[in-house]
Amino acid sequence: MTTHIEQAPVRPTHVLADPSEQAVARVYAVSYLDAAQQAGQHDPLEDLESFVSEVLGSSRDFNSLLTSVVTTREQKAELIDRIVKPRASEFFTNFLHVLARHERLDLLPVIAQQARLEFDVRSNRKRVAVKSAVPLSDEQSGAVAERLRSTFGFEPILETQVDPSLLGGLVVQVGDTVYDGSLRTQLKSLKQRLRERYLNEIQSGRNRFSIDG
Repeated sequence: MTTHIEQAPVRPTHVLADPSEQAVARVYAVSYLDAAQQAGQHDPLEDLESFVSEVLGSSRDFNSLLTSVVTTREQKAELIDRIVKPRASEFFTNFLHVLARHERLDLLPVIAQQARLEFDVRSNRKRVAVKSAVPLSDEQSGAVAERLRSTFGFEPILETQVDPSLLGGLVVQVGDTVYDGSLRTQLKSLKQRLRERYLNEIQSGRNRFSIDG
């Protein structure tokens, strides 16, 4: 089976012509998702992410062989056919062959990351960081997700984190915007307002003394 992934750029011959790793990986990630859509692949990330985490992540020797500059393109192609092909889809195997020919197999973890980000955008999903003083229950997480869904119109993917220093409440980050509703921040704000009120009262008293004098 042939795909449009073949149109992905080859490695520049000069290091100064090579864009950033993230940018190159994104080109391959977008090409991968576009080709997957054309080929009718319903879950294109399954093979990609499982290969990166379960194969490359668990077998250092295989990872080294597949990504080393010492291993020739022909040897890498043979490894893919012998080890990956019997266990993965034809579509994903072809993608690995494309990366092997372009000497880009070392970018697989970054490609997987970029593909996930792009897939989320295409699916109108967005990752939201949520910090709480104690672990959220399923019911609480569901309520937070529903509030985000109704407010912003996208499908939230909650990435929860426990931070006891918050004391209570939540800190929610959507993109670059942080919504801080933690008890720690509320107490800090209350303390600041009381301090300002106290200073204003002192200043008012001084002004009154000055006028009376």
